[in-house]
Amino acid sequence: MRIVAGEWRGRRLAVPAAPGLRPTPDRVRETLFNWLQGIVPGARCLDLFAGAGGLGFEAASRGAARVVMVEAAPRVAAHLREQVRLLDAAERMEVVAGDAFQYLARCDEGFDLVFLDPPFHADLLDKALATLAREGCLRPGARVYVEYAASGEPPALPEGWAIAREGRAGDSAHLLTAPIDLSSSSS
Repeated sequence: MRIVAGEWRGRRLAVPAAPGLRPTPDRVRETLFNWLQGIVPGARCLDLFAGAGGLGFEAASRGAARVVMVEAAPRVAAHLREQVRLLDAAERMEVVAGDAFQYLARCDEGFDLVFLDPPFHADLLDKALATLAREGCLRPGARVYVEYAASGEPPALPEGWAIAREGRAGDSAHLLTAPIDLSSSSS
C-alpha cells in the first residue's frame, strides 16, 4: 500500500495477510482526501475498523493532529503498531487492539473525522453510525467517511446527518457526510 500525499508521500507500507482485508485503493483515498483538503490538517481522526490502516496513515501523513486506529484482529493491530513505529509516528498515532463498539462505548474524546470501512460481509455500518451518533465521540461539524459494497444499499444515516459527497470504484461505494449537527442526532 502506498501513501498518496503529505509527509510520507510515496512511502510503501506492508499490508498484513489477513482474511477479508481489502485496503482502500490509492485512487479512492486520493479522491477522499481531495474532498477533505481543508479539514485534515490539525484534525483528530478515528479509523474505527482500521484493517490495513490506509485511511489513518494517509490522514496522519496529511497533517492530522491525532489518529486513533481501532482493529479487532490482534495480529493486524500488532502489524499497525509496527508500521507506526517505523514511521516514528507514535506521538500522534495510536493503535487500539479491540472491538470497535467497545471502543465507542468508552470513547472519551471527540473526533473531527471518522473513517468507517468495515468488512463488507459483516453488516456493521448501520450499527456503527447509530452508535457514533449517540456516544459523544464526534465534535461539532464532524464528518464521517463510509465505504460499503457497491452491490448493496448505502447505510442508514442518523437523523440530522446528510451526504456531502459520494462515489463508486470497483466493488465498493463510498460517501462522506456533511458537517454533523450533533443537536439533532442525540436522542
